Amino acid sequence: MELLAPAGSPEALDAAVGEGADAVYLGLKDFNARLRSANFTYAQFESALRSLHRMGKKVYVTVNTVFEQREADRMYQFLKYLDSQQPDAIIVQDLGVVEMARSNFPSLRLHASTQMNIASARGANALSRYGVSRVVLARELSLEELRSIKRETNLELEIFVHGSLCVSVSGLCLFSSFLGGKSANRGMCTQACRRLYRSYLGRHADSERRSGYYFSPNDLQLLERVPDLSAAGITALKIEGRMKSASYVGTAVSAYRLVLDAVASGNEEQIIQSIEHGREILRNDFARPKTQYFLNGNLNTDWLNPDQDGGTGISLGTILKVRGTGDERRAFVSLPHGISLSARDSVRIHRGDDSGRVTHKLTFAKKENGGWWISAPEGSQGDYIYLIQTKERQKHYAPVIAHNSGSRGPGREKAPFPNILTAGEEKGKKHSDPFPEGLYVSVSRPEDLYIVQSSRPQKAMLSLSQKNIKYLLSQDKPPLPFKPAEIILTLSPWFPQKTAEHESGFTTQVIGELIEMGYTQYMLNNMGHFSVFKGYEKVKLIAGPWLYMFNSWSLSFISSVGNRVDGFVSPLENNRQNLERTLGVKSRNSEKTNGKKKHKAGALHAKFFITVFAWPPLFNISCDLGRILKLNSFTDNKDEVFSLVSEHEGSHVYPDKYFSIIDKIPFLKEAGFGRFIIDLNGTALKKSNYRDLMRSVKENAPLPNSSRFNWKDGFYSV
Repeated sequence: MELLAPAGSPEALDAAVGEGADAVYLGLKDFNARLRSANFTYAQFESALRSLHRMGKKVYVTVNTVFEQREADRMYQFLKYLDSQQPDAIIVQDLGVVEMARSNFPSLRLHASTQMNIASARGANALSRYGVSRVVLARELSLEELRSIKRETNLELEIFVHGSLCVSVSGLCLFSSFLGGKSANRGMCTQACRRLYRSYLGRHADSERRSGYYFSPNDLQLLERVPDLSAAGITALKIEGRMKSASYVGTAVSAYRLVLDAVASGNEEQIIQSIEHGREILRNDFARPKTQYFLNGNLNTDWLNPDQDGGTGISLGTILKVRGTGDERRAFVSLPHGISLSARDSVRIHRGDDSGRVTHKLTFAKKENGGWWISAPEGSQGDYIYLIQTKERQKHYAPVIAHNSGSRGPGREKAPFPNILTAGEEKGKKHSDPFPEGLYVSVSRPEDLYIVQSSRPQKAMLSLSQKNIKYLLSQDKPPLPFKPAEIILTLSPWFPQKTAEHESGFTTQVIGELIEMGYTQYMLNNMGHFSVFKGYEKVKLIAGPWLYMFNSWSLSFISSVGNRVDGFVSPLENNRQNLERTLGVKSRNSEKTNGKKKHKAGALHAKFFITVFAWPPLFNISCDLGRILKLNSFTDNKDEVFSLVSEHEGSHVYPDKYFSIIDKIPFLKEAGFGRFIIDLNGTALKKSNYRDLMRSVKENAPLPNSSRFNWKDGFYSV
């Protein structure tokens, strides 16, 4: 198995290579999911690439964010530059990057990022047909699921074995983006999962409150399971940490290198000893407590501790008192037994009210009166303090980058416009539109359909959960107020191997039964969904918002998947300017661009759905978190209210403030759009609320307590 290490900086690169990593993954200054890490200049990257290839090691470049249409030229230039340098692979999230690379730079080897949310063999195999050679699988899979996926695909499989976890499935988190446009899908995550929240113990606002880091997981550690993963046929073991120090990277790599070498020897006693030694090494990684997460099949109870601060490091307790000012400012702490401090050790001070965190390298440390006085330019009494690195453990490694030669970096080329076809166009035939213009209402429960019929939409959308599958297939249910032809069944973006295999999941057999009953319209939100409908010619498919079509290249990719798509749903994070650019609003007529026929903008408008009302699911969690946390609603330090909605199949966090652009419908119609979605998932639907909402739609009235999300201002930009 390949040991793959993070290189968020040249120093971390040196540590990874010095401790025996087989490959590293790194980002350049743009288009990567860790924009806040140091990353590499073009000159540093080129020098590192040459040096590592001479050593027989591999380099993977992270291009694992979504890009907007205005960035298409820059992305094209970036991929052309990478093609000229020939790294061993690029790690990608955006299907538009896959399309652009395979169409223009076929020699670039493609790895699907965990941000692409691939958790099944169906998803992996779907990507293999479009040039992807390796998939970084979702973290939430069990060992048995990993084995099953390996049996059903020839793709290389990579998994995370060590480092930070996200409470939300990677690629399905909107929290940071909703709070201010700093999207996790754009490398700008502000780690909402690591924050302190407050909840009510009773039913009333004046009841007792409790606080906790409810959504801050412990760190993953699968060192003990390396032999099992080897036997399962996993290709590469990945250590998370492009935001971590060189010391952390070196420590983690050395432990896993030890065990991997022992596994390769086949000596059982040596394997056991290496695991014990590796554990000792990892006790010094200055990280959070450890968990094996989902690997055992049932979610371990050790993965979440709401009483634990969301940061990393060895807890030194709280600041007990402060004295002095400026460079002479000191904080007094009472250290745990066996720990001492020295100048040049690094600490992290975490505000007691969770309002901020700061890292500081000590210039002063002195033991006195049962505690320690340390330098502290910031921090107050009651603030938490953590040891994150000691000078004694800072090893020095041979530099990989011997010198920085000059580099011109990417050029100035224009990206060609991709070809976008919708269902039926490849045959040159007129294709009737199965989705007429009008309002579409989405709900999560069959009983909500009875409320929706009071102000009847063009069609209803119903979440196709396992619970709803069982309901729809039952023989003794009362007749629904909508015929099957009037219902679009919406598939969840979380599509793990166990769901793809389970008899009540999204199997070909179950879908076949629903189709026989007349349910022939589906919204797909995962690459694995497409193969389920193979061979069903009368089925009409919509590409859902979780496929992240932020640019014309992603539209081109989706339209080429079997040429089956009859509609596209704009992502919830999208903004109007980007949507218009993507569809070529200013170019109504066909024209030639770089020798290719540019698609008519009007034709694409006719295929697009725009969500005009929703409670955005900010976290999409793959387990019943309510059973663990036992809370329903909670607030942050700004008193914004959120709800946790949990079921056996998974949990979602929703904001109290809904997203609404209902009052923009007339302007959207003028721009050529005609299909609008009212998404009522995430709340128990009431007749009175639905009636009021439909009145607002009729009057085109803005709604109180609503958010525009990114619709007006777009993504946050530095």
